[in-house]
Order: sequence, then C-alpha cells, then structure tokens
Amino acid sequence: MKFGVVVFPGSNCDDDTVYTLRVNLGQEVVKLWHKDHDLQGCDFVILPGGFSYGDYLRTGAIARFSPIMNEVIAHANRGGYVMGICNGFQIVAEAGLVPGVLLRNSSQRYICRNIYLNPQSKSTILTGGLDRTAYKIPIAHGDGRYFADEDTLKSLNDNDQVLFRYCDENGLITEAANPNGSLENIAGVTNAGKNVFGMMPHPERASDPALGNADGRFILEQLLAVTA
Repeated sequence: MKFGVVVFPGSNCDDDTVYTLRVNLGQEVVKLWHKDHDLQGCDFVILPGGFSYGDYLRTGAIARFSPIMNEVIAHANRGGYVMGICNGFQIVAEAGLVPGVLLRNSSQRYICRNIYLNPQSKSTILTGGLDRTAYKIPIAHGDGRYFADEDTLKSLNDNDQVLFRYCDENGLITEAANPNGSLENIAGVTNAGKNVFGMMPHPERASDPALGNADGRFILEQLLAVTA
C-alpha cells in the first residue's frame, strides 16, 4: 500500500509520520506538498499534526482550502482512506469530512503529555481489531476539545462512529481522564462511510521502541488491513 503524507506550511509531524510508516511499518510513503494537485497514486492519505498556516483564523480553517485538499476530498468521496491526526483532525473537520468541530481546550491551555485511549468502534479498520484496553498515546494541542450538537452525537453513537474515548490507565472512561473537555470523552471519530478518520492524540509519536512506548504502533498497524 502507498501512503501519502500531506505537508502544509507549519506542519511539524510530517517526518515523524513518514518515519513511522516507512521504518516501523515498512510501507511505501511519499510527501504531498499542499500546493500539489496530484496524490501520486496514494491509497491512503494522512494529514499530520502541526500548526498549519500558523493556526491563523481558526485551526485547520485555512489549510482546508489548500489546493491538495481538493484531491483529498475527492479521494475520500470515492471511498479512499484519509486520516487526520491532531491538526490533521482539525483540517478534516473543517473540510466536513468528519462530523463535529475542535474547540479551545476547556483549560484554555496548551496540553502536551501522555494520556490513555480506549478504542470504541468495532466496525472500522482503525479500531475494530484493537483490544479494548488502555493505550498510552501523547497529545499536544491547544484546540482539541471535540464538540458536536446533540443530533450529531446521537448519530455518531448510533452508527458506531466514535473511534476513541479518553480513559484512565485502567481503561475506565471518566471525567477525570478527559484532558481537554471533549464531549463524552471523544478523542477521535470517523465519517459515516468509515473511510475518513480523525483523532487528536499522536500514535506516530509512540510507535518506536526507542521512545519507550510503542502503543501507537498497535493503532497504526490496523491501517494495513486495507490491503488484507
């Protein structure tokens, strides 16, 4: 499978993502510049973390209109796989590829630390094969508070579209384990077609044994099921 990692002005997790895909997972991967009009035959497109366009106006709001996003949106609409991580989640939300929005953290502070995730959806390639346990994954964001209206939340829950919820180290989903005030502890969602994924935590930052934590690799390995 061929992965493409989109690079916007202000992206800072593109090399981490490329390294994880190429070195840890052994996949073919290319970088896609934000002004490109060609996905270079990529099967799976990833929008990495960072501060695209300096987060001016609103996180992800400017990047959503980059030329490459026309191709990313068309790819998603054809059923192609797309994943947004952190700032990438903000971008796919702004583009309307996943439901909801990402607002300022309830603490009004930037948060950078390890948290725990409990996989939820049993019907997506990203989470369906994961054990229902706590995965330790880093977060690094100031605008990660997931929000959606009541009807959208109901639809997400009814259609098994919640990918992850923040939990404690024992896998319990509690208010205390919620780092940013996200509704219902939601840390990631998918679209109705379950081919577009958005998550705030950074699995690519926890995918190499040299980092002392490889929980993120278990998550990203699920993407390889596309070719199974």
